[in-house]
Amino acid sequence: MTQPTYDNDNIFAKILRGDIPNFTVYEDDKTLAFMDIMPMAHGHVLVIPKCQAVELSDMPAEYLQAVFVTAQKVMQAQRHVLNRDGIVQMQLNHAQAGQSVPHYHVHLIPTSIHALGQHAERKADTDGLAELAKQLKAAII
Repeated sequence: MTQPTYDNDNIFAKILRGDIPNFTVYEDDKTLAFMDIMPMAHGHVLVIPKCQAVELSDMPAEYLQAVFVTAQKVMQAQRHVLNRDGIVQMQLNHAQAGQSVPHYHVHLIPTSIHALGQHAERKADTDGLAELAKQLKAAII
């Protein structure tokens, strides 16, 4: 099997370029964390690197580290704002595993693995996403 080439027109690449808006929770020079508009649970956040990578094996080490540092910050904010400890951290590699956007990303889902349903079943209320993103952003130190 061959590695897929990176698609510069995937939705996360467009978000990184500013072509598509998002509800940013956290951003630094190597990562962006934002609300999933098709959440699997209330407070579902995605963390992506600011580099071209489809899967884990494509990631330069400094971006891997940055993604997980950002994930730690976001998880702390989710726990504070949503008043819960249980957060599913999920990362999928390629369509066969369920990856729907071909840009490396980590899901941070405040729920139980047993409560997870199908991804992309419903779009979230954008006003609610904006408010929650604002609260999470304020809780990140």
